[in-house]
Amino acid sequence: MTAWAGRTAVEISDAVRRKEVTPREVVGDHLAGIAARDGRIGAFRVVRAAAALDEADAVGARDDLAELPLAGVPVAVKDNLAVRGESTRNGSAATSAAPAAEDHVLVARLRAAGAVVVGLTHVPELCVFGTTDGVHGTARNPWDPARTAGGSSGGSAAAVAAGFVPLAIGNDGMGSLRIPAAHCGLIGLKPGTGRVPRDLGGGWYGMSENGPLATTTADARLMFAVLAGETARDAVAESPAAPGSPRGAGTADAGRGSGTAPGPRLRIAFSTRAPITGVRVGTAYAALAREAARALSRAGHHVALAHPPYPLSFGAVVLAHWAGGTAQDAEGLDARLLAPRTRRHAAVGRLAGRLGMLRSDHSAALNRRLEPFFDTYDVLLTPALARRGAAAGAWHERGWLANVLMNTACSPMTPPWNLSGRPALAMPFGSLPTGLPGSVQLVGRPGSEHQLLDLAAELEHLHPWERTAPTLRDPARA
Repeated sequence: MTAWAGRTAVEISDAVRRKEVTPREVVGDHLAGIAARDGRIGAFRVVRAAAALDEADAVGARDDLAELPLAGVPVAVKDNLAVRGESTRNGSAATSAAPAAEDHVLVARLRAAGAVVVGLTHVPELCVFGTTDGVHGTARNPWDPARTAGGSSGGSAAAVAAGFVPLAIGNDGMGSLRIPAAHCGLIGLKPGTGRVPRDLGGGWYGMSENGPLATTTADARLMFAVLAGETARDAVAESPAAPGSPRGAGTADAGRGSGTAPGPRLRIAFSTRAPITGVRVGTAYAALAREAARALSRAGHHVALAHPPYPLSFGAVVLAHWAGGTAQDAEGLDARLLAPRTRRHAAVGRLAGRLGMLRSDHSAALNRRLEPFFDTYDVLLTPALARRGAAAGAWHERGWLANVLMNTACSPMTPPWNLSGRPALAMPFGSLPTGLPGSVQLVGRPGSEHQLLDLAAELEHLHPWERTAPTLRDPARA
């Protein structure tokens, strides 16, 4: 492991602000790791090696270096968000190869905070499905490269889990941030509606949100603060490395041994019931969530078995919105250049529109059903996944139904919180019998992102996890 690759964003930014290391040294170490190992993992579509080093030098020369919350931190950007000077391919041969004239607003915020964009990460075509593969490449799980990294933010998750970058930005329309976070042993936070700028075209009828992928709650909080437009001083103060900070469990190496002051005890509902009728959560995944519930109960929280009142029609409604969002994104593209599964998904979305299944009141109706539940409970705890991710491979060459069934069976727990607009967070917890990281999901009320991060930090302290996959420490396993 090089000197700075594998460090947390909190550690890196603190060292850069103190001028213990230069941004060029930090970025150079991470680029070396990408060059050595990404050939097997497939996290990046584009690595901006020369441009990133130039940008690192520019960060190091800034007069406000001491105020930058992400000073010198290498970040990866999902390939559906514009990065100035680079094409935004969105996983497709049908999209334009012309370079973007301007940064997406969130890329601009990251750069303004001192981050350095080292590359754009692989996504499935139009970010539709829960495996990341297509004409531009395949993203593999660094914990087991034979398995998918998940999707659609699979390349971003793989980049963080492999230690190529400490932070990456992704987005989540049906779980597209939380699903790869769960597969790859990361924290993935889908903010609630309105907390982070969206600017994602149609935005899947309001279901899609942008958010961070990180290896610690401290790093996730730091990146969320920047994306949400909180001030640089607030973002730095959120870090447990900041003197006197009340939040978080610390970094994996420095903070876990010291413990944290417990926050308010919460009313937590625990459920392993899938929101989609006929889908079941696997035994191992339910067992990990049950153990997380016991850990929180032992810590003094009020935990009760309680199931949200999901409507029986939820599966059909969410499929209609999922496909309808794809139909929006496919408008104006040459259908002959789209993969068959994408064309079929868009066709289903157009049919759903003609049948009146994309009404704007579905979100409000779901929230009316959920309000009494969240009046009773502060947080919902569930498994993040229902079963192991698919083998890495050319899922984009397989049929539409095979993809939909695989996605639904693997990750039924995430979509309700997109349709309802509530914040939801996937985080590592324990290990599966396969040796892959386990994961649980925390869901809260509108505006409760920091409460979810606080609870995640408490679980992180109670049940620490390995922050990066063995590929970082043993390149032969990559």
